[in-house]
Amino acid sequence: QLVESGGGLVQAGGSLRLSCAAPGFNFDRYAIGWFRQAAGKEREGVSCMDNRDGADATVYYSDTVKGRFTISRDIANSTVYLQMNSLKPEDTAVYYCAAHLLGLWDLCERGEYWGQGTRVTVSS
Repeated sequence: QLVESGGGLVQAGGSLRLSCAAPGFNFDRYAIGWFRQAAGKEREGVSCMDNRDGADATVYYSDTVKGRFTISRDIANSTVYLQMNSLKPEDTAVYYCAAHLLGLWDLCERGEYWGQGTRVTVSS
């Protein structure tokens, strides 16, 4: 089960932190990350990470968020975060947390397990 929270309405240039509670997911076996879907567009991978910690982790960021968003993981609390800074109106979307068994797909290629999504709206 993946449960997202932290979405909301923010002005352009502002920040939000999304959380994904992932009880029952063994981070040693799963890649986990964030996707988003804007109205009328396909779902896209935003940021995902593999099972390794710190500097050893393999992390993916889409070009559209690189340098502005940061993914992190709290293993003790089974929670994954997405810190979003310098938000732009084009970041408006429903953000989904997703996980898949390591090796099943490339990071952020697709998800095997999905949360219900949290809506982020960035006003200009």
